[in-house]
Amino acid sequence: MKKYTAKYYLIPATICLAGIVAIGYNYFFSAFASQDNKQYVYIDEDDTADSVYAKLEPLASHSALTGFRTLARHYDYDGHIRSGRYAIEPGMNTVSVFRMMRNGRQEPVMLTIPECRTMEQMAARLSKKLMLDSTSIAQALTDEDFCEQLGYDTCTIASIFVPNTYEVYWNTSMDKLMQRMMSEHDKFWTEERKQKARELGLSTDEVCTLASIIDEETANNAEKPMIAGMYLNRLKIGMPLQADPTVKFALKDFALKRIYHNHLEVNSPYNTYKNTGLPPGPIKVASIQGIDAVLNRVAHTYIYMCAKEDFSGTHNFATSYQEHLNNAARYAKALNERGIK
Repeated sequence: MKKYTAKYYLIPATICLAGIVAIGYNYFFSAFASQDNKQYVYIDEDDTADSVYAKLEPLASHSALTGFRTLARHYDYDGHIRSGRYAIEPGMNTVSVFRMMRNGRQEPVMLTIPECRTMEQMAARLSKKLMLDSTSIAQALTDEDFCEQLGYDTCTIASIFVPNTYEVYWNTSMDKLMQRMMSEHDKFWTEERKQKARELGLSTDEVCTLASIIDEETANNAEKPMIAGMYLNRLKIGMPLQADPTVKFALKDFALKRIYHNHLEVNSPYNTYKNTGLPPGPIKVASIQGIDAVLNRVAHTYIYMCAKEDFSGTHNFATSYQEHLNNAARYAKALNERGIK
């Protein structure tokens, strides 16, 4: 009779235990994501447990989200929310996702530094990849005190950026981002590059400034060392650079296709028709090719250049002003024939 009674209770207990295990597995150890592809959840600094649940809801299965909420209550997730970009891989279970997010094990983003013309443009581009908003980035990059802490001013701060792709965390702070940019800048400016700059009589910031002008003159990397040689010749003899891209920058009108005499009257330190020497800072984030073009400029005697009339993006160079006028006349005729104003 006792054996029968034990058996009578053992079977339902076993069934009950199996049910509990199945439920626990379903909530905590089955696949968290409701889809079969890698997904990301972005947790901000002001998120609460409830807002995190709302962000997870479109990604998680119903049972997995219930399991996450249960773990969050028992392990005080509301007091340990860590901002970041978290990757939810196919097959990850609820426990793994919870531990990852509670411990802040986020996945970095690949941040590409663009060749922007203004720091406002830079801010807009960076904010698309980072938790930082464009307004706070722009305010920092146009704030004299912030730039001074990095050894720059608001005119030269563009020199700190080396266009490349870097692995950073989505929730990196502005200070940490700029320290990273400074570190990458220092790696780029090897002793060999700095020595070449010294031989030209330029600082690294001045190299970036000249490179930024050359980048705007042409997209043809093969021609950039020739243009660099021409501008360096002008600097050497004290001749104004007379670079049209600097006038566009002064006017903040980058859509201009032709520069007319009235444009050259703009009162700005960036107007290289009115001012000799280099402008106060880069007119864009200089490309690596532009920087190396300055450091490895072609030595020649040209002091004039004009865009070729075939619109190839390259230039005719000249040593005499009359030869330059002839080149300019051909280019102006080509513009008129195409109706470019």
